[in-house]
Amino acid sequence: MQRLYDFLRRHPTWVDGFWAVFLFGLSLMAELTGQEAHGTDSPALVLPVMLLLCAMIALRRRMPEKMLLLAVGLGAAQVALDVETRIADFALLVIVYTVAATGERWASRLALATGLSAATVAQLRWPNHETSALGNVAIVVFQTVPFALAWVLGDSIRTRRAYYAQLEERATRLEKEREAQAKVAVAAERARIARELHDVVAHNVSVMVVQADGAAYVLDAAPDQAKKALETISSTGRQALAEMRRLLGVLRTGEHQEAGEYVPQPDVQQIEDLVEQCRGSGLPVDFKVEGTPRPLPSGVELTAYRIVQEALTNTRKHGGPNAGASVRLVYFDDGLGLLVEDDGKGAPHELYEEGGFDGQGHGLIGMRERVGMVGGTLDAGPRPGGGFRISALLPLKPAH
Repeated sequence: MQRLYDFLRRHPTWVDGFWAVFLFGLSLMAELTGQEAHGTDSPALVLPVMLLLCAMIALRRRMPEKMLLLAVGLGAAQVALDVETRIADFALLVIVYTVAATGERWASRLALATGLSAATVAQLRWPNHETSALGNVAIVVFQTVPFALAWVLGDSIRTRRAYYAQLEERATRLEKEREAQAKVAVAAERARIARELHDVVAHNVSVMVVQADGAAYVLDAAPDQAKKALETISSTGRQALAEMRRLLGVLRTGEHQEAGEYVPQPDVQQIEDLVEQCRGSGLPVDFKVEGTPRPLPSGVELTAYRIVQEALTNTRKHGGPNAGASVRLVYFDDGLGLLVEDDGKGAPHELYEEGGFDGQGHGLIGMRERVGMVGGTLDAGPRPGGGFRISALLPLKPAH
């Protein structure tokens, strides 16, 4: 049975055609049995009118406006040719409803005006002489009510369909917005993970590479220095593993992890340890703090640490064997200033202008993203006297 209903919904013209044939059959039986009152008995006029009225039922949903105009024309023809109302005129009620539900606005207004005036015109054209004037008025009112109800029902159907369509459109729009927001969130999370991985891996691995090269160089001549370099490599590797575990622990939110496996996020206080690590790896670093240190928002703390970490990593990678660096932290009233400079040969032009080439330059990209997230500013480029400079200003907000 459900298949039949689905078939009928997919083929509404067939359903309308069935009712058109049914209405024509009733009208024809009434004509043949003489049960209808006639203004004229000419079949040449009656049959075409009946056929056209029933055809309107069959085509009402395919072309409602045209069928309404046909109905108005047929009504005028019935009045002019004295073809009194018949059972087939029930099609006028159906057309009024259809146009009010699915037709254009102008057609809906025309259907309402036609329906409200049809009974009056018919009563004036074919008055009931056996009824008083008040009775004729009552007949007009009684016959007008079905047309008014048909139009009201159709218009309410139109309003409900428009409301449902609006709800569907809104649901579709919200779904698209949710998908877009999800994609943005995924992209932002991927960028954050990329920044964290780069900061953890690039810095610690660069320290390990420098120490490994130094250990290999002095292995035979100075075993004690080689041993110290290997110890530095070991401690740096453990630190990198600890930070990697912390990052992976954030990603594995659904898995049980022991709290002792993770380390806190780096902060400004650990910059001094970072500088000492760089000094231990052979990079001279001058570190100074100006102003009065005070609590900072966690986002600013992490951003400041990562900027210094990446800047010193770049100095080791691009500054040359004899490069030295300086780090300045300045506490202003409304911001934290960072200045990291080196006197090396500087990074390639493409790294800070084009955003990296062949997979390089992601450190500066990560710096700019971090600074942008806390509302700060970053300037990176070569120094006038040689070397490279990175300066940043991070706005301060009261730590809660």
